[in-house]
Amino acid sequence: MAIDPKGYDAALAVATERARAWLESLADRDIPPGVTADQVADVLGGPLPEGPAAPAEVVELLARGVEPGLMGMGAGRFYGWVIGGTLPAALAADWLVSTWDQNTVLRWATPGTAGAEAVAAGWLLELLGLPERSDVGFVTGGMMANFTGLAAARDKVLADHGWNVAERGLIGAPPVRVLVGDERHATIDLALRYLGLGAPTPVASDDQGRIRAGALREALDGAGPAIVCLQAGNLHSGAFDPFTEAIPVANEAGAWVHVDGAFGLWAAASPTLRHLVAGVEAADSWATDAHKTLNTPYDCGISVVRDATAMRAAMGVHTSYLINAAPADGPADPSETAPEFSRRARGVPVWAALRSLGRGGVVDLIDGLVVAAGKLAEGIAAIDGAEILNDVDYTQFCVAFGSDERTRAVTEALLADGRVWMSGSRWRDRDVLRVSVSNWSTDEADIAESIEAVRRAAAA
Repeated sequence: MAIDPKGYDAALAVATERARAWLESLADRDIPPGVTADQVADVLGGPLPEGPAAPAEVVELLARGVEPGLMGMGAGRFYGWVIGGTLPAALAADWLVSTWDQNTVLRWATPGTAGAEAVAAGWLLELLGLPERSDVGFVTGGMMANFTGLAAARDKVLADHGWNVAERGLIGAPPVRVLVGDERHATIDLALRYLGLGAPTPVASDDQGRIRAGALREALDGAGPAIVCLQAGNLHSGAFDPFTEAIPVANEAGAWVHVDGAFGLWAAASPTLRHLVAGVEAADSWATDAHKTLNTPYDCGISVVRDATAMRAAMGVHTSYLINAAPADGPADPSETAPEFSRRARGVPVWAALRSLGRGGVVDLIDGLVVAAGKLAEGIAAIDGAEILNDVDYTQFCVAFGSDERTRAVTEALLADGRVWMSGSRWRDRDVLRVSVSNWSTDEADIAESIEAVRRAAAA
């Protein structure tokens, strides 16, 4: 079968039309999907056709079948999990990344996209105040950013105790103690499981979810390789671990310090919020996710490691069919900073987001999310029976409505209403309505409508 090269024109025209219609619908549509996954499969499924179909017809069928099952995650009234919207320049850049189809793992083979990613990496280090000679890896998301930083940590702390993981594996290696706050994100545990390090040792936290430096000191008592995982942005409260206290404690014990800053590390870019992450630059590795606070599309996780040698030793590989032209003391090949041999140029939308915003725009974006969270919390707090359970210093907060039963009922009523999405959760032994303000498009009208939707749910 011959595929018509001009098939791109009609297919892309349909995709553009459907994409514009979807984006325009976000301002007014209800948030929840209208059909189930099985119903979508019924529309798109059946026996695999024996013959070809026109690309434009395929795209139209895909859009018609999938759109009823989409959640309005890009809407300004979506506050579930920690999911940002997508900035216009970042979305358009993401389309180009798919069109260019560059496997961005070697600087010499794909200099266009590798060069754009290198610029984005430098801007990120400057914005976040991290060591300028750190290596930056663009990975799939926050989970793999944690994995990458912790892989470098594992190999380095074992090497410091005479054990080469690359040559000997983990069987027989000295045990690595990993200490975490008892309110860390589950992706830390998952990354440790992938790395063969097992379950971490939890350390007590305060009523906002911040690790207690004194408890960390007690838990670190003892010899051997150790890693300490700190947090910039608690999932429920948005709270930040006390880096100026905790990092010196870890350093005294010779531990590697990794910071999970999936959405909170961006506070470092704002002069008014930088105090929340004071001292974070003294860590050894950092993880964040541009699709959250920076509002790029998915597939834009970022891993930063101070010790470039450690990162490249953990992630890199050299073989005869790959021409690794990057010098050891120069910029890394992308394949040396992420756990993949095949990947799209995911750092390009990060470049586009940063270039379109500029430093001032990034600050306005982050500060605006925090202001919106404060206004939303203030409005909900005024609803009869509502209780804000944390200090609203950043973009996350939790609400309870008296008993667990009533809180669950309010959450269910809110989701059934459909105008707003706030996810239920459980925090500090209470059922909560959890709110995450992460979308650049959330405006005053969204906030007012969201408060009214919670009021209706509480009244119901």
